[in-house]
Amino acid sequence: MKKLLLIAQREFAATVMTRAFAIGIIGTPLLIGLLMYAMPRMMKNEAPKIGGNVCILDPTGQVADGLQAYLKPEEIARRRQANARQMQDEIPEAVKSVAGQHPASKAAMDQAFQNALGDVPHLNVVTLAAGTDIEGAKEPLKATPSKDAPDDQRLAVIVVHDDAVKPAAGAVRFGSYDLYVRGKLDDRVIDEISRAMREAIVAARVRLSGMDRAQIDAITKVEGITTREVTAGGEKTSNRLANMMMPMAFMGLLLMSTMMSGSYLLTTTVEEKSNRVVEVLLSAVSPMELMGGKILGQLAVGLLVLAVYMGLGLMALVSFALVGILDPWLILYLFVFFLLAYVTIGAMMAAIGAAVNEMREAQGLMMPITLTIMIPWMLWLPISRDPNSAVATVLSFLPPVGSFVMMLRLASAAPPPWWQAVLGILAAAAGSAAALWFAAKVFRIGLLMYGKPPSLGVLIKWARQA
Repeated sequence: MKKLLLIAQREFAATVMTRAFAIGIIGTPLLIGLLMYAMPRMMKNEAPKIGGNVCILDPTGQVADGLQAYLKPEEIARRRQANARQMQDEIPEAVKSVAGQHPASKAAMDQAFQNALGDVPHLNVVTLAAGTDIEGAKEPLKATPSKDAPDDQRLAVIVVHDDAVKPAAGAVRFGSYDLYVRGKLDDRVIDEISRAMREAIVAARVRLSGMDRAQIDAITKVEGITTREVTAGGEKTSNRLANMMMPMAFMGLLLMSTMMSGSYLLTTTVEEKSNRVVEVLLSAVSPMELMGGKILGQLAVGLLVLAVYMGLGLMALVSFALVGILDPWLILYLFVFFLLAYVTIGAMMAAIGAAVNEMREAQGLMMPITLTIMIPWMLWLPISRDPNSAVATVLSFLPPVGSFVMMLRLASAAPPPWWQAVLGILAAAAGSAAALWFAAKVFRIGLLMYGKPPSLGVLIKWARQA
């Protein structure tokens, strides 16, 4: 036991003290934090103010006035303020309470909305005379914007179809319009012009039809509601985004920590075998002690990775006062299924590492394992949407994917009953025991064998003969 712990300690230290591990475990969260800090400050760079002429050729005579009214700077500012208020209303109350408690956070949120919307453009609507040559009207769009008189430049040319407001005789469908804009025009200005044209044309159609626009808007508008889930424990507000992202986050943590520690185990085993270091080690310890120590050491590495990223996630939830959406039992299940999944995958990686002589040879044997482990990741959306489907239920009891699928189901909005979680743990434990048995047989034979790498059939033959 002492030798096994010494090997585990050496394996752990040899992994975590490398530059690559330090970059992966520390550099990645640090980079994410720096981006979160820098992005709002980068967004404060003011975009150049936009102003100019929007020319419209309106043969109907019904659209130009509505377009001009819609594009008045004060009307654009009013709509943007209303949109900003609506966006803020959709933010969870917990997040808004945090911002409200910290004036700097609230100011940053308001500034973020303002930066996203941009400055109010000053657009002057110019009505072109009937019969104006379209190609000639588009020619100024090709000119380089003038810095001396930016408000006099032509930004867009709109050509309204003859039947845009009133269908042609015998026709049912209305016409539309053509929009030509200057190269590299801000997409927010293009969107503003497009919305203005839609509003102006619809208003003209309603006006000519003799209907009441206010009544039509009242009939067609349905206020948004907040969905509430009714369960035996009471009612609670449902968050569709959280219901979708929570299962993916937990399975992502499980997959990342498991595969990272498993790949480290494979790499160190192959390196020690190719450098003949393993021959020295086997003179002091048995093959089973060596394999067990390596698996235990990389288990500690995986736990460290899992703890770091889990801690970052908890800090994010606490900072936004959203920790209440997290079921504490999920954290316990995460560590339990990590242990079971890692032992299974780690045992397979140790067996592959002992059987090959270099990393290039390990790729072919790793491919079936990698593809199998990726099945839950590819199915996370249908499983999280219907966690109690027949496919999800069956997969949650099949090693080695069962741990990942069960974690998906437990973190979903409709977790399975407790007995299925217990049965999933027992099935994963059985799979881990089988993987350890198989790996021990292969590890004992393959560790000192060199030459042509074995196939999967040969590995099975070794396990049967050992």
